[in-house]
Amino acid sequence: MESCGQTHVGLVRRRNEDSHHASPEVGFFVVADGLGGEAAGDRASALAVRVLGSAAAEAGESLTAADVVDAVSLANGRIRLACECDPTLRGMATTVTAAIVRAGTVEIVNVGDSRAYRFSGGKLECLTEDHTWIRDLAAATDVNPDSLKSHPYRHVLTRAVGYEAKVTADTVQAALNPGDILLLCSDGLHGVVSAEEIAGCLSADSSVQAKAQTLIDATLGQGAPDNVTVIVVRQG
Repeated sequence: MESCGQTHVGLVRRRNEDSHHASPEVGFFVVADGLGGEAAGDRASALAVRVLGSAAAEAGESLTAADVVDAVSLANGRIRLACECDPTLRGMATTVTAAIVRAGTVEIVNVGDSRAYRFSGGKLECLTEDHTWIRDLAAATDVNPDSLKSHPYRHVLTRAVGYEAKVTADTVQAALNPGDILLLCSDGLHGVVSAEEIAGCLSADSSVQAKAQTLIDATLGQGAPDNVTVIVVRQG
């Protein structure tokens, strides 16, 4: 497989609170978007990525979604412990979207609103569900989530790593065939760039490095109000 990860602070934020990790040798990838602003969201995302990366390195090619779920729980505890030890960090948390890529399949572990997409046969499909107040509202009222993009609570998460004593991660498995592309990204991409434009970037006859850069550039071209992180993986 081929992979490339890129991140950018954007054009508004003073620092980058996103973190990402790629271990293509074991087929493991993760994006984390830190929350808390001055309460060190960057530390939360970095800690989570470090814990998950260590778990992947230890398990190697035997890594399972259950291992990643356990690592998410461990990261949750470590973030909360850091907040208890240092009151200035209270409120920090992070999203986590991780992928295990194997021959023919991908397993996703997700908490928060960073996303995993599959681009296959010219079609873009989101494999994850956002854990947001807006999504819950839309589900309860049958309102189209797209109509709520300007809602003042659109960024409020209902789940994040470090929020509560226990964290529940979603898991999903999907086919990933030769030539298919997996995209992991923070909401700095999908909250700014439309699904149609994301699909257009991924459909180009180009390297994974060029695709990742094109996605970053698309966000910058629309003002990049948030940090943006992408990992593009093409199945061989």
